[in-house]
Amino acid sequence: MESILLKFSRRLGAVAAQRIFLYAVFLQLSVVAGCKQEAVLPAKSAIPPAKEEKVTFTNPLLATGPDPWVIRRDSLYYYTHTVGNNIVLYKTRAVSQLRDAPVKTVWNPPAAGANSQNIWAPELHFLDGKWYMYYTAGASPDLSTQRSFVLENSSASPLEGSWVEKGKVADPAADFFSIDGTILEHEGARYFIWSGHVSATDNTQRLFIARMTNPWTLEGARVEISAPRYAWEQVGLPSVNEGPEILKNKEGDVFLVYSASGCWTDDYALGLMRLKKGGDPMKPADWTKKDTPVFTKKPESKAYGPGHNGFFKSPDGTEDWIIYHANNEPGQGCSGARNPRMQKVNWNTDGTPNFGEPVKIYTEVPRPSGEVK
Repeated sequence: MESILLKFSRRLGAVAAQRIFLYAVFLQLSVVAGCKQEAVLPAKSAIPPAKEEKVTFTNPLLATGPDPWVIRRDSLYYYTHTVGNNIVLYKTRAVSQLRDAPVKTVWNPPAAGANSQNIWAPELHFLDGKWYMYYTAGASPDLSTQRSFVLENSSASPLEGSWVEKGKVADPAADFFSIDGTILEHEGARYFIWSGHVSATDNTQRLFIARMTNPWTLEGARVEISAPRYAWEQVGLPSVNEGPEILKNKEGDVFLVYSASGCWTDDYALGLMRLKKGGDPMKPADWTKKDTPVFTKKPESKAYGPGHNGFFKSPDGTEDWIIYHANNEPGQGCSGARNPRMQKVNWNTDGTPNFGEPVKIYTEVPRPSGEVK
């Protein structure tokens, strides 16, 4: 490990090498967490029936779970997060009860190759009648090899059938560091949005977008739509914009919520961009970035470095919820100590989302509408 850090520090600088060390610590913790997740669940007969269904839940949802993601399909929710050495899926009808949901390892990386190490930020999407799993991986401990990849599954359930590797999702003319890919579907077109570097030597993480011809192929060149320009986006070097996620209001307005500053800092936070009505996602001028963060740390709530979120609807479709990770204590950085939490999203009169402040852990919170029958 020490020789790898020394080599990489000469390429990206001492601070970037420190980030590798933090990620290495996280990966060690993740392997342990992954082993725990694959433990055999108790037989149903061993679980006593609940006397009364609780109408509240508490955060965190799990003890560990960086980069949480949720998708709903046919009244079921599928959840995943960064494990580090594979991809797991949970299935549940109630996200607030995630700790009781069964979990299954659905994909293991090859022993060697471009997508064999550092498995990060998986996202499950249902596109064109099939399941697609977008994820970040690398060829070695050298984080400059991190790229975006996708798997395909044609089964009705993402927990069944086979996951087929569809390869790297990249602009061939700009095949640089690329992580945290997500999907935007807008006005009949599909786009891939991710965090990456503008070159092989510039380590600032920016947000890029490209149109897609199919779920694994980009059409044309990428376009940069965001770079860290405000002080709150530049805590910890190199500066970071990452974890882009799409949220739409009931009028169909498009918002891009992203994570800013280094995940190794306590000041990791969420920023907000809005696509103007009738705007073209491929035109940077059609995106407006809010100059202040929309979700930040709250020490009294035991929420340090809140970020890398996802969104989902309540079972009855009347509420929007955010799921995100945060640390319980300061200085825990990018490790497996990050745990998933969720809370309701409210909407301002101008149509923008209002995330409020991180809810204090272990506080009773009303469950999403429709979860309790």
